[in-house]
Amino acid sequence: TAGSNTAGARVRIIIGKTVLTARLRDNATARSLIAQLPLRLSFRDFQGQEKVARVPRPLSMREMPKSADPEPREIGYYAPTQELVLYYTDVGRFDGIARIGRFEGSVAAIKSRKSDFVARIEVAR
Repeated sequence: TAGSNTAGARVRIIIGKTVLTARLRDNATARSLIAQLPLRLSFRDFQGQEKVARVPRPLSMREMPKSADPEPREIGYYAPTQELVLYYTDVGRFDGIARIGRFEGSVAAIKSRKSDFVARIEVAR
């Protein structure tokens, strides 16, 4: 349910035969992402730092800090462009970013993608 506690909720990001797992934070943005899952999103590289994909409906930014400085291996949401972001380098602090999760393991499968790709994102049972 949308109102349930998401602390430690896990999602799978499936890119072809590669399956990455991430653990979500307990915040409004993560909860609104879970409410939209499963999703198939088309990711593209942005400035050699992150992969971004537009989500169908905006995610909640309720009670989120004005800005955030996500770390490599984090999943974020960039509200101004309504995009889910998979960070593989340090991008610095920007307004409109919500930190919503962290990958378990390597992000090499994301970083190494030179072209756009489609990923399926689903709740890990």
